Formats: sequence, structure tokens, C-alpha cells
Amino acid sequence: MAQQYRKKYEFQSEIKQLLDILVYSLYKDKEVFVRELISNAVDALNKVQFELMTSSRVEDRDEELRINISFDRDRKKLIIEDTGIGMTRKDLMENIGTIAHSGTI
Repeated sequence: MAQQYRKKYEFQSEIKQLLDILVYSLYKDKEVFVRELISNAVDALNKVQFELMTSSRVEDRDEELRINISFDRDRKKLIIEDTGIGMTRKDLMENIGTIAHSGTI
């Protein structure tokens, strides 16, 4: 049996931006986080379509471009999945581990 190696990554946030997002989102527009996730999924689909037409980075594939949205009532989870371009390890490290960071500061 192969050994599994795990790396530990710390979660980071930019507090001022995080608080601004939370305060504005919670009191003015409760659906903003869902819209943002769906918007990200649409962007991923658009990017894979563009790459399929203009580059050899993405191989031709038969997989349907789609967004699936479901809710697991028992676990109280909203699940948003897409078949878009995906993220590299670098993308994950730069974007998922840090919240409220736009890269424009």
C-alpha cells in the first residue's frame, strides 16, 4: 500500500476586506455569495470554451459543459460543481487559501 503524504496549508484572510464583505453581504444582500460561486462556475465554463477554440492547452473532450447545483438536506450543504477549466495547484494556493483578497491592493 502506498503511503500518502499530506501538506498542511494555513488559512489566511485580509480582515478589513473580510469584514466589509460580511457586513455588506449579511445585511444588504444575502444571496451574494451564491451568485459569486455561480459566476465563478460560468467563468470556468467560458474559459474552457475559449481555450478549446484558441489553444492546445486544453485537449478536446466529450464532457458536457455544465453547472450542477444541489442541496444535501441531511448535511445542510449547498453544492455547486462545474465542468470548467479547473484550477492548478498554484491557483488553489493563491486563491482558495486566502479569502477577501482580490490581488488589487
